[in-house]
Order: sequence, then structure tokens, then C-alpha cells
Amino acid sequence: MGVELNHTIVAARDRQTSAAFLAEVLGLAPPTPFGPFMVVEVANGVSLDFADADGEITSQHYAFLVSEAEFDEIFGRIQARDLPYWADPARRRPGEINHNDGGRGVYFPDPDGHLLELITRPYGGG
Repeated sequence: MGVELNHTIVAARDRQTSAAFLAEVLGLAPPTPFGPFMVVEVANGVSLDFADADGEITSQHYAFLVSEAEFDEIFGRIQARDLPYWADPARRRPGEINHNDGGRGVYFPDPDGHLLELITRPYGGG
């Protein structure tokens, strides 16, 4: 068996709120509790395990590879929630999406300031 990412812990001010936000925006199953975590499972078997954090939260970046149809659905939910979004991680192109590698991509924040990214083509795949 090759090395695979199994899970990562995501710091949150309120693990339930942040986990529910991710699951709802991405159209995933509702989070499930596991010990001190609220767990969001993605399609490739990786989970994001949200944990309540004390003090300041350092912003992290989480990128999700989705199909074109999923991008449309998720982007629709981003717009319906009136979330800010950008075509670039530096947030210099507000209100735009990108077309890198022949696909589409967008960046948007979660409730804790983590930068979430959707892409329809892996980097270098165009």
C-alpha cells in the first residue's frame, strides 16, 4: 500500500459550526462526532476533523478537486450565501474565478478564516 492522507485536523472556534459550513457548502454528508472532533468525510476517504481551538487560529489552505458539475453546484451555494470569493489565493481578483490548467477554480473563506479552494483540474493537468 502506498502512502495516503487519511485525515487532517482543522482548528475552529466552533467545531460544529465550521464542520457544518464545509459539509453544506460542498454538498457532503453532515459531520459526525468522533471523540473531540466533528468529522467531514470527502469522496477519496480523507476526512477533515474539526477541533475547537483555544486562542488565535492560524489560517490554513484546503483545496478540493471537484467535477465541473460539482463546481457549478458548490459555486452556486457560495454565491447564495453571499460569500466573498477570489480567482487567486492572494485575493487580488475579487468576484472572479480562474481558468487555470483548462479548468475552473475559486477561493473562499470558511468561518474561521481558512482559505478554501475549488478546482476542476489538478495543478499541471492542463
